[in-house]
Amino acid sequence: MTDVELVVDFMNTVDHQANTDVLDDADAWRTWLSARGLGEGTTEVRGVRTALRAAVGDPEAATSASVSVTVELPAGGVPRLVAPDVVGAVLAAATRLAVLDRWARVKICPADDCRWAFYDRSRNHSRTWCSMQVCGNREKARAWRERARSDDQLGDRVDQ
Repeated sequence: MTDVELVVDFMNTVDHQANTDVLDDADAWRTWLSARGLGEGTTEVRGVRTALRAAVGDPEAATSASVSVTVELPAGGVPRLVAPDVVGAVLAAATRLAVLDRWARVKICPADDCRWAFYDRSRNHSRTWCSMQVCGNREKARAWRERARSDDQLGDRVDQ
């Protein structure tokens, strides 16, 4: 699993559209951890998830978090961040994204009923929606209807 996948998957353990949260179901949380080869740990998971979402622009998340990770340098090896639990692993992955200047590509969909975390793979880093086919299309249609309604109201005033 890549750093991007781990960070985005972790942030998306809450689904605002379906009104579900993997952290509310102990079995679902254990399944999520197991699928990624991670241990549960003792750190406040929900607070760290909220802090990560806040860091990438979730308008309803506002908090910070701090977790200790260790830098390991094996003999003849490459330095790496080592974490004892899921929170440390996710924050180590987020740190690697930041060091590689990829953190700004992790975004939150601005649709109020979505707010899904996604990784912007566009060439110029300009992607706004988690999915242009769903959220982007819905927002563009909504904006078009509002403009059309305004134009109709303006036309009614001119005709009078």
